[in-house]
Amino acid sequence: MYTPSSMEFGNESPFPTPTAPPYPPSPPVASLPSHVEHSTVTTTGLPLNKTKPSNPPTAPNPDSHSPVPWSTGLCDCCDDCNSCCLTCWCPCVTFGRIAEMVDRGSTSCGVSGALYMLILCVTGCSCLYSCFYRSKLRGQYFLKESPCTDCCIHCCCEECALCQEYRELKNRGFDMSIGWHGNMERKKRMAALPPSIQVGMFR
Repeated sequence: MYTPSSMEFGNESPFPTPTAPPYPPSPPVASLPSHVEHSTVTTTGLPLNKTKPSNPPTAPNPDSHSPVPWSTGLCDCCDDCNSCCLTCWCPCVTFGRIAEMVDRGSTSCGVSGALYMLILCVTGCSCLYSCFYRSKLRGQYFLKESPCTDCCIHCCCEECALCQEYRELKNRGFDMSIGWHGNMERKKRMAALPPSIQVGMFR
């Protein structure tokens, strides 16, 4: 018959050995929907959605200013008989007023008109000087280059081109007879006026 030794009795403890509680099972990872792409799962088992934007931003169009047509045609000289007669008899005055407006007062009407007349009398090709201001006017107001290039228009129809440019500035609110600085002073006076209050009639 087997009898346990004293050492075996000494190794046994009368108290039960404590054991660690069992860890709860980790929750199952849910399957990700089809529209979620490149998802990551955190330690908590919740997915981090990284969806693609439905409407991606579009790049801005660099050509935001499209050319606009002229307010009057090239051959509509009879729309403004005063400017038509002025251009027929004194084209230097018409050009001088246009140049002053286009240059925003940096050159005067007298200087530009005298230079135009000098080029006309010496070379007879004042159109090469005036076509530069047509291009500058188109650049300021984003006007179309029509019906052909600026140089061709001034070489073939110098008076019609000057009348069209004169009418364009006039239709944009400029008083061509008072010059650039006169128009700026008039604009300041109109801005300083108090707004008119219309009083209704009460019964």
